[in-house]
Amino acid sequence: MFYAKNLPGWERALRIVMGLAALVYAAIGWGTAGFGLAVAIGLMGAMFALTGLFGFCPMCAMVGRKPVKGR
Repeated sequence: MFYAKNLPGWERALRIVMGLAALVYAAIGWGTAGFGLAVAIGLMGAMFALTGLFGFCPMCAMVGRKPVKGR
């Protein structure tokens, strides 16, 4: 691996659930007047879901979060 996972399991699961919920919300609001908001929420949801799937958050690494032990 090129990176060390810095998210614990419970946070990974939470990020995946929150990311998918945001993507669903963005898909529902896609055709409404709040199109820009739907795009922003969709991008945020995709970021949350991907960091949850990979177990690595670049922003957490930038502020000094240490890798998870035993992985």
